[in-house]
Amino acid sequence: MELKEEVENKQIILKGYIDRAPLESDMELNVGNKIKLKISKGSNSILIKNLYLSCDPYMRGRMRENYGSYIPPFVPGKPIEGFGVSRVIDSDDPSFHPGDIVSGMTGWEEYSLIEDTKKLRKIQQDDIPLSYHIGLLGMPGFTAYAGFYEVCLPKEGDRVSVSAASGAVGQIVGQLAKLHGCYVVGSAGTKEKIDLLKTKLGFDDAFNYKEEQDLDATLKRQVEN
Repeated sequence: MELKEEVENKQIILKGYIDRAPLESDMELNVGNKIKLKISKGSNSILIKNLYLSCDPYMRGRMRENYGSYIPPFVPGKPIEGFGVSRVIDSDDPSFHPGDIVSGMTGWEEYSLIEDTKKLRKIQQDDIPLSYHIGLLGMPGFTAYAGFYEVCLPKEGDRVSVSAASGAVGQIVGQLAKLHGCYVVGSAGTKEKIDLLKTKLGFDDAFNYKEEQDLDATLKRQVEN
C-alpha cells in the first residue's frame, strides 16, 4: 500500500517554563501539525515514526528557563524532547534504511525529522522487547558507566563506590558491580534512598552525603571496612 505524502503529526507541546513540579496543564496536545513522509534529497536526514518514548527525571529540569545545565531547556511551543525508540520511514542517510529500528533523542510526537543522525543508534531486532531499549539497554549515560567496566575491569573483591546510587543509572551500576563480586558502597541524599540501596538493591553499605561533614573521610571509611 502506498504511503500518503502528508499526514497529521500529533505532538506534545510545552506551553511555557515552570518553577515547580510539572502539571498536565503545562503541556498540550497539538493535532494541527502536518508532516511530509518523504524527505528532500541531499538533506542527509531521516524521517522516523516514534514507537516508544521515555519519561525521565532530567526532563523536569529542562522545563525551567536558563537553569545552567549541559543540556538546553525545552522550547515553549515546540514538542518536548526525550529518548525514544523509532522506525525509519524514509532516509537520505546511507547508514539508515526504511524499516530500520533506531534509538536516540527524538520529539514527543508521532513522526520526527532527524537531521543529526550521528546521535542515533541502530537496534538489532531480536527477541528482546523494543521497549527495553528506553530502559536498561538504552538509558542516557549508561554507555558511560559501561565504559567504566571496560576500563577498570572490575573483579571479585574490588571496592566500588557509586554516587547518586539510587538514580536510574547508579542503581544499575551498583547491581552490576555486585554481579562482578565487588564490595559496593553507594551515596544518596535521603534516608529512604539509603534504605532502598541497602535493603532492595543489595548494596553492601550506603551513606547520606548530606549528613557527612568530610566526604573524603566518609568514603575512605566505607570502602575500607
